[in-house]
Amino acid sequence: MVQFSKISLAFGDRDILKNVSLVITSGTRAALVGANGAGKTSLLKVIAGIIVPDSGEKSVQKGCRISYLPQTGLIHRGNSLYDEVEKVFSPVKALILQMETLASAFGNIKNDDESAKLLKEYHVLSEIVEHSGYDTRKQKIQVVLEGLGFTQRDKNRPVEEFSGGWQMRIALAKTLLETPDILLLDEPTNYLDIEALTWLEKWLTDFRGGYVLVSHDRFFLDVTINEVYELCQGQLKRYVGNYTAYEAVRKVEMESLVKRYHEQQEEIAKSEDLIRRFRYKAAKAAMVQERIKRLEKMKRIEIPESLKRMSVRFPEPPHSGKTALVIAGLSKYYGMRRIFGEFDLMLDSGEKLLVVGRNGAGKTTLLRILAGEDADFKGTVTYGTGIVAGYFSQDAAETLNDLDGRKSVLEYIETDAPIALIPKIRDMLGAFLFRGNDIDKSIAVLSGGEKSRLALLKMLLKPLNLLILDEPTNHLDLQSKDVLMDTLKAFTGTVVFVSHDRAFMEGLSTKTLEISSKDAPSGVRLFYGNYGYYLEKTATEEVVESKGMRSKVENFEEKGDARERFLAEKQRQSEMRRQQRYEVALLSTIDALEKEKASLEAELETPKVYTNSEKARAVQAQINDLAAKIEEKIAEWEKSAFLL
Repeated sequence: MVQFSKISLAFGDRDILKNVSLVITSGTRAALVGANGAGKTSLLKVIAGIIVPDSGEKSVQKGCRISYLPQTGLIHRGNSLYDEVEKVFSPVKALILQMETLASAFGNIKNDDESAKLLKEYHVLSEIVEHSGYDTRKQKIQVVLEGLGFTQRDKNRPVEEFSGGWQMRIALAKTLLETPDILLLDEPTNYLDIEALTWLEKWLTDFRGGYVLVSHDRFFLDVTINEVYELCQGQLKRYVGNYTAYEAVRKVEMESLVKRYHEQQEEIAKSEDLIRRFRYKAAKAAMVQERIKRLEKMKRIEIPESLKRMSVRFPEPPHSGKTALVIAGLSKYYGMRRIFGEFDLMLDSGEKLLVVGRNGAGKTTLLRILAGEDADFKGTVTYGTGIVAGYFSQDAAETLNDLDGRKSVLEYIETDAPIALIPKIRDMLGAFLFRGNDIDKSIAVLSGGEKSRLALLKMLLKPLNLLILDEPTNHLDLQSKDVLMDTLKAFTGTVVFVSHDRAFMEGLSTKTLEISSKDAPSGVRLFYGNYGYYLEKTATEEVVESKGMRSKVENFEEKGDARERFLAEKQRQSEMRRQQRYEVALLSTIDALEKEKASLEAELETPKVYTNSEKARAVQAQINDLAAKIEEKIAEWEKSAFLL
């Protein structure tokens, strides 16, 4: 157990923590949330013992081990990946050497008391080593590295070869392998793909110790935590339940706070008006003084800037034709390795296409091809009439040049921004976490994450109608993600994007493209629905497969007949496309029937119909008939959805 009581911390004249109290036990499954800059990282460092608070009490149970993973900045050098991770077990190795020294000393001891003392010391060390998992370290290292996306070939690679994101995965692997009593993870999801995220969720579920997480991934928090600590204006408040439950309670609290804020503002305005009117009238002097004193003593209600819901609208996209993008016979190889092979795709304007696939499948490669950044491919990529594209890459921070670095954040964004948006630039910067004095910072001093956010905002200020976005949410907090998703959902242009934030993926996507699919000759499959729909489909396929309901292509694979396997796969793909077209037609029919039914229901409410019993019965009969047809079509659609 770790216990903190009335902890306070200030940086200069700014209070970060004010009388914060917190208890963490082996059963703790908590999220730490708060606005960007609220002090979440500082609080984690206080818990980890890295920062000493200005005041307050800390109590740590004897033997309690705390491990802390920072957001960024960890670079590893001088070892292979495996040797670097195995360093976690170095303290245990030292204990084993100590045991060997004790064992060799037994032969020279003639005194029974001294012998008993050595035996006791040896036994204590033996217990520690036995429970450390040292003997099974190779298996544990293998499980953690594979879970976080490292391959067998990576084990012997020098750690210097890994990029910044993979460096943080190495750090995460080492932290997890420490198996502490209390685990503190600051933004562990920033550099993980879906597969690694899913694995980490399972690891945390099985973890026997307690943990506190900082993350901007709603789905991840909902799965892994059962309580939320919110840090706001230096105060820490606890909420029971997962993140969704916290948001629901916080929404009600904010509505109440806003209501009380406006009531107080009205009271202040009335009092100030009365004071202005009667300040110089002797007969009202006592009343005026009483009002002045009341205003001075009034505890002002403040709405934290970070909790105000922002609404940002970007420039209207240029007019374009019905078709945004046409891909024909597209294939890409790295040497002999195929990424995807000869697939076709037509994307209508206004679609929001999510690209999914395991780590290294080629998602970024596809986006680079679509954006014109990679010309080494076969096939064609053709933009529709009037299409103007913008591309945001994961390394967007590197696109800022030396001249940009001399500008302030505000100057950089105002350059080339449409005149109509100039008055709203500060609000937009706030939505992307540049608040207060941040807008006056020189770009040269910004972190990589800050530069990435700035590059994304700069691109969105341009009048574009095709956005190609590679991990746009990586450096945004939860509120900023909401702002971005609302903006992109309202955007009437086309979006092709990759993300590992599941709430963002599901909320924005209208179609899903799977790369490196084992069920398609080209390695690519298109799903006519959002990410949630894609997950349902693939889950159904796994259930069918697990029950032994194999497709023809799988049967032929067992027989090893390549030609028959190809023909069976071709037939299956043809049937799948037919089913998809049928499903789209059904959804269109259902939508038309529901609109017709809604129109008749509106007609039934008009005086000329409901006052005429004969007309009312006729309209009601039509409504009942339409309702029956809708039910019938929905049943057909559900059957089709299962077969697809």
